[in-house]
Amino acid sequence: MNGNEAISKFDLDSKLSIHIIGIGGAGMRAIALVLASMGHSITGSDLKSSSGLDLLAASGIQVAIGHDMRNVGQVDLVARSTAINDRNIEIREARERSIPIVSRAEILSAITEIKSTVSVAGTHGKTTTSSILAVLLAEADLNPSFIIGGEVNEIGCGALWEPSSNLFVVEADESDGTFLTLDSDYGIITNIEPDHLGHYGGEEHLRAAFQSFLDNIKTKAFVCYDDEFLANTTKNLDVVSYGVSPKADYVISNYQGSRFGSRFILKGPEGEMGEFSMATPGLYNVRNASAALAFGHTLGADIDLMREGLAQFGGVARRFHYRGERNGVSFIDDYAHLPTEVKSVIAAANEGGWGRVICVFQPHRYSRTHDLWKEFSDSFEGADVVYVTDVYSAGEAPIPGVSGRLIADGVRDSEPQKHVVYCEHRTELVDQIRSELTQGDLCLTLGAGDITTLPNELISGD
Repeated sequence: MNGNEAISKFDLDSKLSIHIIGIGGAGMRAIALVLASMGHSITGSDLKSSSGLDLLAASGIQVAIGHDMRNVGQVDLVARSTAINDRNIEIREARERSIPIVSRAEILSAITEIKSTVSVAGTHGKTTTSSILAVLLAEADLNPSFIIGGEVNEIGCGALWEPSSNLFVVEADESDGTFLTLDSDYGIITNIEPDHLGHYGGEEHLRAAFQSFLDNIKTKAFVCYDDEFLANTTKNLDVVSYGVSPKADYVISNYQGSRFGSRFILKGPEGEMGEFSMATPGLYNVRNASAALAFGHTLGADIDLMREGLAQFGGVARRFHYRGERNGVSFIDDYAHLPTEVKSVIAAANEGGWGRVICVFQPHRYSRTHDLWKEFSDSFEGADVVYVTDVYSAGEAPIPGVSGRLIADGVRDSEPQKHVVYCEHRTELVDQIRSELTQGDLCLTLGAGDITTLPNELISGD
């Protein structure tokens, strides 16, 4: 039985018993929390424990550590993350017992059919834009439900199901084509840049997928006109546009960035909407905020309430996340793992007036490093010192000749005067960084892997 057959057989308006394999990832945790809030009975399993699983347990969701056929109880449906393959023992058990199995995309698609859904897509910025949108709409008393692939600081989680509201904000992931399966009444596209090329087979196919996503939006699309491809693709379409581009419907101006914040003015179709402030720096974050403001304003949300909500927005975990200070050195961690993201975050860091910006970058996935290492060469402008670790595999098999050294050498070739260090062994990183740092420095950790633990190691270590 394929996933489509399973979804058609089950109505999520009815109360089901659902087992989720690979429940520990941010996206699957969010789905689990929403399904439980809808009244479904949820269990799950994952390979290892984590703080995210503690949150599920606190919500009454039973999670087993390790995969075992006995984890699959008397359930109506099994859902699996993209990391779970057909060889998984729980998948085999479900098939043996003829229990319908659905993918993450299929269960999320079924949820989007229940409410009026705004799907937030783009190569980067999805999590932050979705988070800002959820917070602003809540502040404007529209009380949306949401599923976001990150932890919203104000809320403490990445998911909420609000029965009283018909609005549903969902982060629309393009990595495995999930965003093409969603029932999207509204859509936001933040940008389109090369990524996940292994899945799509090339940049042309990636762009075609985003075009399909755009075509599937039933009511209105919101697009960033600072993305050249998006601007050209949608210039003759009935979309709402935003950005610093003067051709946009919602135009950003007077941007001012500081160490821990931003200010800007937004002009809408009906004229100037006033000044806005947020507690996160970087023009890229202002673009994300403008997408949310444009959507809320189009829906009729009170602009002053959204202004208050944006001023209170505390960010998202691992998005320019201030982690602490030690010996006069500040530590900020960010999920940035693509060339443009790295460049944007470093630019934001340079607005803070630090003595030096010491950047520690962990490449994510061999395939991504293979495809994009040349593009990374120009991404570290503004960093005084760059440390590059070896690749965080994320379960991928190594590719011969592909390592973090490719990126380090590329940065050296692009900026010969820059101090660039390739640290092959993660275990040596703490000592190397600690000997580098001096009072007044900012230590900026970037990447989608376990580099996020480095600030704590440096702050708490001897």
